[in-house]
Amino acid sequence: MLVLARKLHESIRIGDEIEVSVVEIKGDQVKLGIKAPSRVTIHRQEVYDAIQRENVSAADTEPSRVPSLEGMLSAPPKNSTK
Repeated sequence: MLVLARKLHESIRIGDEIEVSVVEIKGDQVKLGIKAPSRVTIHRQEVYDAIQRENVSAADTEPSRVPSLEGMLSAPPKNSTK
């Protein structure tokens, strides 16, 4: 892990497109500002961990617990031309 010291209003760059700045320091809390392209997802660690747990849980669902999809999708009309 790379550890960097930054003061208020100083920043670091991650690659060419991401900038992380120290916006505020109050007591034991540091507020960070992050500039990144919209395609880059940014989450607090606890939110990221919760998303990962939900993904694992959804992937581990027993097939018998998943309702049948039969009839939920309409069949394409016969003799259709595109």
